[in-house]
This record gives sequence, C-alpha cells and structure tokens, in this order.
Amino acid sequence: MKLTFLQKISNLAQYILIQIVISLFQVFPLETCDRICRSLASLISDRIGFRRKVIRENILGVFPEASDEKIASMSRAMWYHLLLMGVEVAQAPRKIHDTNWRKHVYIRDVVQMTSYLIDYRPLVAVSGHYGNFEMGGYVTGLLGMPSYTVAREMDNPYLDDFINKFRGHNGQFILPKDGSSTAVQEVMESGGILTILGDQHAGTKGCWIDFLGRPAACHKAIALFTLSGNAPMMVSYCKHTGKPLQFEIGCTGVADPLELDPELKNVTALTQWYNDRLAEAIFADPDQFWWVHRRWKEKPVRKTKKRLAEQAREKLAKSQAEAA
Repeated sequence: MKLTFLQKISNLAQYILIQIVISLFQVFPLETCDRICRSLASLISDRIGFRRKVIRENILGVFPEASDEKIASMSRAMWYHLLLMGVEVAQAPRKIHDTNWRKHVYIRDVVQMTSYLIDYRPLVAVSGHYGNFEMGGYVTGLLGMPSYTVAREMDNPYLDDFINKFRGHNGQFILPKDGSSTAVQEVMESGGILTILGDQHAGTKGCWIDFLGRPAACHKAIALFTLSGNAPMMVSYCKHTGKPLQFEIGCTGVADPLELDPELKNVTALTQWYNDRLAEAIFADPDQFWWVHRRWKEKPVRKTKKRLAEQAREKLAKSQAEAA
C-alpha cells in the first residue's frame, strides 16, 4: 500500500519517539525499567483504560466468575508483561549472549525440544500471544538453530524494519503473512524450522475449534504442514519467571507424523489438539496471556439451501398446526 506524505511523516515521528523511549530503557538499570513498567501498567489499566472493554470481555469469556478486582489485577499484570516485553527487546542484544544465556533462560524440556530442533525433518513450532514469544525465536537463533517466522507486516514500515532487525539478530528470518507460500514450501523442503503464532483469528472460512472454552477460528494451513508432510508440530512457550530478562522456555506437546494418534489425522482434530496445548500454558499463568488481543469472534451461522428449505417447511407446518 502506497503511503501519503503525511502518513510517512506520522510513521517517522512515531518511530523517532519509540526510539527515544527505547534508548532510555537501554540506559536505565533493569530494576528501574521494571518499576517503570509496573507504574505504566497501572496507569494504562486503571486510569486510561485502553481497550478495557475488550480485556474485560475476554477475561469473563474464559473466567466467567472473575470478580472486578480479579479482572483489574489480571489487566494490570498483562500490561506489565507487555511493557516488559518491549524493554527486553531493547536490552536483550546487549545483555544476552552465547556465553551467558543460561543465566537468563531456563529450558524446561531441553532434551525433547533439542531432539526436534536438530532433527533432519522440518519442524512447525507453534506458540501464541503469551509471555515474551519474541525471545523464544531470539534464543533459538542464539543457540545456532535459525528459524523462519510467518508474521504480518506492521502498519508502520519503520517499526516493522526495527523489530525485524531484532528478530534477525541471531538468525530468525521473517516471512510475510501474505504471498510467502513459495518461501514456506522451501523451508519445509530444506528441513527448516517454521515458527507460527497459532492463536490468530482466521476469519469465517477458518477451522472453528474450542480455545479456552470459546469458539475460535484457526488457519487450516498450520495443521496441514504436519498432516501433508513429514513435519512434527511442537507447541512451545516462552514466559517470564519473575524478573526482567529471566525466562522459561518449555514444550506442552509434540505431534509427530511418525507416531501420530489416528484420531488426530485430520485438520480439525489436530487444530483442536494444538489449541489445547496452548491453553495448558495459558492456564498455568493467565496473567501473561494477551487479553487485549482480539482472539475470539462470533462463529458465523452458515445456512445452506437445504437447511433453509427445511426451516421453511418447519415454519409452514407450525403455522398450519396453529391454524388447525
């Protein structure tokens, strides 16, 4: 999409402002950054109320008995983790290296995850809007296992370029969400690692499953990568463990085509399976899920011609019975 002159100026101004903020966070000690994130989280959640309605609806949709105090607490915690994620993106290239990464990262399922990451076969690594998923790809690349991530381009090209440079710092390559089918196929054929955020809304033509107890539409291609090829699917997460730049990386399940349960050998079943695995991580620490994310939308009512004819007959029969 071609941008107007005013749009370019606006995007550049946003980028410069964000770079100034990032520069400040890079100078401040981590403890100071942590306090700032907590204060800003309270301001955004309690005072400004940014997307308060969306956050409240999402939390109540999953935890219908949550009190107002609980919702407010979860909202503040979510904003804290989101803001902290920005601080960590700014500081990680200077703080985390191949010689000290163990001081910052605990890999819970190290044997299982490593065996699939170094497998000769391609790997589909699925995660969600939870914790600091950006650091998952960063650490994988740091350990010498580059990955390819399918991601939507940001509206601001300057910010898009900045975040992609961070992602590519250790060998995480970004594939645009639209028009990258050929590149994805090449990654699969070469035995590469493809990382995907599996909790994106896929629209009315998506595969509808249950996610955290609510209907949600998912992209069918994620399951097809595993079902149509020799590509194991690993559901993973990267979350904070109490302090800035302290993470736990783990795996909640692997669907291996060589030993796949017969019940999972269809798109809907496998899609439901990986959403259930994502839900395991989220329920373990719901404060780190992006409740501000518009994940759920109403499931469309698809009325076929046959069903419409049946409803017409039922309505006619009902009216005739009432007339009699």
